[in-house]
Amino acid sequence: MEETFVPFEGIKNDLKGRLRCYKQDWTGGFKAGFRILAPTTYIFFASAIPVISFGEQLERSTDGVLTAVQTLASTAICGIIHSIIGGQPLLILGVAEPTVIMYTFMFNFAKGRPELGRNLFLAWSGWVCVWTSLILFVLAICGACSIINRFTRVAGELFGLLIAMLFMQEAIKGLVDEFRSPEREDLKLLEFLPSWRFANGMFALVLSFGLLITALRSRKARSWRYGTGWLRSLIADYGVPLMVLVWTGVSYIPTGDVPKGIPRRLFSPNPWSPGAYENWTVVKEMLEVPVVYIIGAFIPATMIAVLYYFDHSVASQLSQQKEFNLRKPSSYHYDLLLLGFLTLICGLLGIPPSNGVIPQSPMHTKSLATLKYQLLRNRLVATARRSIKQNASLGQLYGNMQEVYNQMQTPLVYQQPQGLKELRESTIQATTFTGNLDAPVDETLFDIEKEIDDLLPIEVKEQRVSNLLQAVMVGGCVAAMPILKMIPTSVLWGYFAFMAIESLPGNQFWERILLLFTAPSRRFKVLEDNHASFVETVPFKTIAMFTIFQTTYLLICFGLTWIPIAGVMFPLMIMFLIPVRQYILPRFFKGAHLQDLDAAEYEEAPALPFNLAAGEDEMGSTASYPCDSEILDEVMTRSRGEFRHTSSPKVTSSSSTPVFHRNLSQVFSPRVNELRGGMMSPSLAGRGQNSPKPSPLNPSSSSPSK
Repeated sequence: MEETFVPFEGIKNDLKGRLRCYKQDWTGGFKAGFRILAPTTYIFFASAIPVISFGEQLERSTDGVLTAVQTLASTAICGIIHSIIGGQPLLILGVAEPTVIMYTFMFNFAKGRPELGRNLFLAWSGWVCVWTSLILFVLAICGACSIINRFTRVAGELFGLLIAMLFMQEAIKGLVDEFRSPEREDLKLLEFLPSWRFANGMFALVLSFGLLITALRSRKARSWRYGTGWLRSLIADYGVPLMVLVWTGVSYIPTGDVPKGIPRRLFSPNPWSPGAYENWTVVKEMLEVPVVYIIGAFIPATMIAVLYYFDHSVASQLSQQKEFNLRKPSSYHYDLLLLGFLTLICGLLGIPPSNGVIPQSPMHTKSLATLKYQLLRNRLVATARRSIKQNASLGQLYGNMQEVYNQMQTPLVYQQPQGLKELRESTIQATTFTGNLDAPVDETLFDIEKEIDDLLPIEVKEQRVSNLLQAVMVGGCVAAMPILKMIPTSVLWGYFAFMAIESLPGNQFWERILLLFTAPSRRFKVLEDNHASFVETVPFKTIAMFTIFQTTYLLICFGLTWIPIAGVMFPLMIMFLIPVRQYILPRFFKGAHLQDLDAAEYEEAPALPFNLAAGEDEMGSTASYPCDSEILDEVMTRSRGEFRHTSSPKVTSSSSTPVFHRNLSQVFSPRVNELRGGMMSPSLAGRGQNSPKPSPLNPSSSSPSK
C-alpha cells in the first residue's frame, strides 16, 4: 500500500483498484461451484460460535440488555454489507472480544450514573457510536491507514496474543462461574443448592475439556493412520462444529433425578419475544440522554475508534500478507470509511458494532488458499498422469503442466499470470545423471504427488461469495435461536479455550516464550523443525531480552483490561508501540537483530536433521520432503495467516525419488553450536550462504551428463 495523506486520495485509489476486479470477485466465486461451501462452512463456524459466546458474555455483563441475538444480528448485517460493497472481501467482520470489554466498561459506567442507568445505556452507547463513526470518517479521509505499514510484527503478534489471553480468561471465568449461583435467578431452586452447584461445575469441566481436547485432535485428523482419506478430510474440515454437536448431545445424557437446569445452557430471548427487540427502537431515546453525557461520549468513542482503526486494519493486513500471493489490490482506506458507516448503523439500532476480527480473517484467506490449491492440484495431477501415459519427457511433462496451470489463472488485465515453481534440483539432477532427460518420464524419478506439491505456489481464491454466504448463515442463527439455546454454556467456554490455543502456533512471540523455558541442552531441537530465521541469526541473550520486554508490555496491556473505566486505554497502549518500535527499541538492540526479531514479513528456515551422537555431515536417507497427498497436511493454520510446510516420510513407489547428499556446511548457521549447547563437532559449526537455488528447467539447453 502506497502511503498518502492527501484527503480522499487513499479512498479514491482503493475504489479505483477494487472496481477493476469487482465483477471477477463474483464470477470467481460462482465458478468454484459447490467447492466454495467448504471454506464457507469452515469460516461460518469459526465466526458464529465465538459471536454466540460473546453474546452469552454480554448477557451476563449487561444484565440482559445485550444478548446473543444482538451480537449475531450485528455480525450478519455488517458482514452482508461488507461482502457486497466492501473493499477487501477476505476480511471477516464480527463482534470481537475487545468490543465486549468496551461495552462492559460502558455499561458499568452508565449503570452507576442516575442520569443514565440501565434504561439509557443503549441510547448513550448510540451516541458513543455516532462519535466513533465521525472519528473513523476523519481517519479514513485523511489517509491514516497509511500508518499500517508501520505496524510491525511486534505490535501484531502482541495484539494477537492479547486476544488469545482474553479468550482464555473468559473460558476460565466462565468455568469458575459454573460453580457459583448465577445472578437474576431464583436461588431456592434445586439446581442452585451447594451439592448440585458442585455437580454442575464438575459436569461443566467434563464438557469443556472434552470439547477442547477432541476439537484439537480433530484438527489433525488428516495425519491419522486410521480411516479413509475422505473420512479424515471430513473430520479435519468439520471436526470442530461436529464436536460442538457431540458434546451438546452428551450434555443430555444425565436424566432422571438430575435437575433440569444442569448443565446450564445458553440464555437468550427468542428474536420475536419483547425482550429481544426493545433495543431496535433506541434511536427514539437518544434525545433523552443529557447533553453533558452526549459530549462526554466522545471520550470512550476515541478509545473505540482507536481500537477499531487498529483491529480492523491489522485484521485486514493479516488476511492479505505477502505470503498469500494475492493478486488483487488492498482497500484499507475505503474499508475504514465503510466501517464508520457500519458503526453508525449499529449504534442507531442499539446493537454492538462489528469490525475486522482476528484470527477469523487470516483463517478465511487460508481456507480459500486451500481451495485454490486443491483445484489446481487435482488438474495438474491428472495432466501429469496423462502425460506419463503418453510417454512424455520431463521437459514436455513440465510444459504440459505449465500450460494447464496458465489456463486456470484469471489475472487482471494489468497483471502478468504467475507461473509454476521450478522443478526440484534433485529431480533434474537425477534425470540428467541417468541420461533420461529426453526419455519418457519414469515415476521413480518423478513422484507426481510430491513434485506437484513443490511446484504449486501459494494462491488464494479471491472472491466475495464465501464471505456473503457465511454472513447470511450467521444471520440465520438468529432465527435458529431456540435450537442454539440447547448448547451448554460450558461447551462455549471450551470453544473459547480452543480458539485461544489454536491461535498460538505460528506466533513468533509465543515461540520465543517457549524458547526461554527450553533447557540449554535441548535448544538444538528447535532446529529439527521449521523455525524462524532469527533463531539462527540472533544471540540467545538478545532474544531473551526482546521477549522479556514484549512480555512485560503484554502484561501491562492485559492488566489495563482489569481496571474499571481506565481499561479502555489498552488500545492506546497498542498504538504506542509504533513510536516505541521506531525510536526506543533501536537504542537497546542492534539494527540487524531488531530487523530479524521484528521482521515485517515472515521468514522461516527449513528443518535441520541432526544426529547428536554421530555428527553426520550428510543428510542421506534422513531427509524428508513434503509428501502427503492431503492438502491440509501441508498447510498449517497460523495466527498471522502464514503458511508452514510440514512433512512426514511416505513411501509412494518401490524406489523413491533420489536424494543427493548435501554438506551441512551449507545448512547450518553460525549459531547452531550455541543452540546445541556447544555439543556439536567443530566440523559442523559453520554455515555458508544459502544453498544454491535450483536452476530453471530448460530442456532445450540441457544435455545428459557424461
